[in-house]
Amino acid sequence: MEDVKVALLGCGTVGTQVARLLDEQAADLTARAGAWLHLTGIAVRDIDAPRDPAIDRTLLTTDVSELIAGANIVVELIGGIEPARSYILEAFEHGASVVTGNKALLAAHGPELYEAAARADVDLYYEAAVAGAVPVVYGLRESLAGDRITAVLGIVNGTTNYILDEMTTKGLDFDGVLAEAQRLGFAEADPTADVDGFDAAAKCAILASLAFHSRVAMDQVHVEGIRSVTAEDISAATRAGYVIKLIASAKRRETGIEATVAPMLIPNSHPLASVHGPFNAVVIEAEAADRLMFYGRGAGGAPTASAVLSDAVAAASHIVEGGHAPRELIYADLPVLPIEESVSRYQVELAVDDTVGVLTEVSGIFARNGVSISAVGQEHERVLQGEDGLPGRAVCHLTVTTHAAPYAALQQTTAQLEESRYVAGIRRVMRVEEA
Repeated sequence: MEDVKVALLGCGTVGTQVARLLDEQAADLTARAGAWLHLTGIAVRDIDAPRDPAIDRTLLTTDVSELIAGANIVVELIGGIEPARSYILEAFEHGASVVTGNKALLAAHGPELYEAAARADVDLYYEAAVAGAVPVVYGLRESLAGDRITAVLGIVNGTTNYILDEMTTKGLDFDGVLAEAQRLGFAEADPTADVDGFDAAAKCAILASLAFHSRVAMDQVHVEGIRSVTAEDISAATRAGYVIKLIASAKRRETGIEATVAPMLIPNSHPLASVHGPFNAVVIEAEAADRLMFYGRGAGGAPTASAVLSDAVAAASHIVEGGHAPRELIYADLPVLPIEESVSRYQVELAVDDTVGVLTEVSGIFARNGVSISAVGQEHERVLQGEDGLPGRAVCHLTVTTHAAPYAALQQTTAQLEESRYVAGIRRVMRVEEA
């Protein structure tokens, strides 16, 4: 073939960079793919909208169906569920392979899209859907195909990592850092998907599905965001030798798969503890390869475009030379465990009466619920304010770190602690990752 016709759907930040790099790196991309990646058109909603000068306006069109019908590869970068889903299915019907960065769509409709691609005998690539330029999808689908993966842990949302890192290094509070992140363009005007963990949950579902050869949907991922993380939480974690990160965690257990997104205490010795700013990183643990770490820019126009073009080159090469991308493998068909059955270490910080018998009471509650204590720390005495400004009860802060325990047992423990006459309140409960 002299050329492979590429249709680009969407001309936002990433789409603009894809179009630019297709032009600027045409010779190299042709040599790698075995044919010219010929950009035949760019589908947009408004042809007259302001565009980057790198965009050839003669390529712009609002007729998406016509553009798809003439393409060998469709690059979908419009995001969301619809009309992206319909366009991808339409591309398959016309015999075109698809490259997408749409994690929400894959998390919600991945099985439908994988099956449609297989029926049409075309490729579906999505490296850009998880961590931008970081080649973790390729690593899971191909590089580690000969190994058995036991866990995938990742910082897969740059916005939340930037916020938590700024809180850690500068001692700022959440609201102030979020406002600054929005000003700098690291956070959207509506940051819900990022700070409440939904973006990371979609990526966690994709990673878990790839790692464990089982279908994991986004709504099966237990999600906790970072809105409740305070400057005091950060300070306490630092004193104890931890950093707080929003972690997408997928682990293989004897009875199934754990899939969780939550702020976690990461030991300073863990490789994810050193990931700063808006960067992404994914740690994969496998039986033979042991621990591997993928690190890099997880967002932004050029980094994400790099992943898109890598997929486009692979898809074009298969069109020219034959072959296919790895198909969806769901032979394991492991169940996704409910959150109550998930197992983790925890750190529980309590305000307790500064009196004799407190440790006996607290440790007894943990023991009765089958939660083993690993360590106990006590901070200086504090006095809680009483009614009408009068002195209240004298308390100290007790920090209890547990061994691995079921989530349900931890919930029972905290419920009973709240009812104890010795406990003035539970300050914080957070998962602790192993070093």
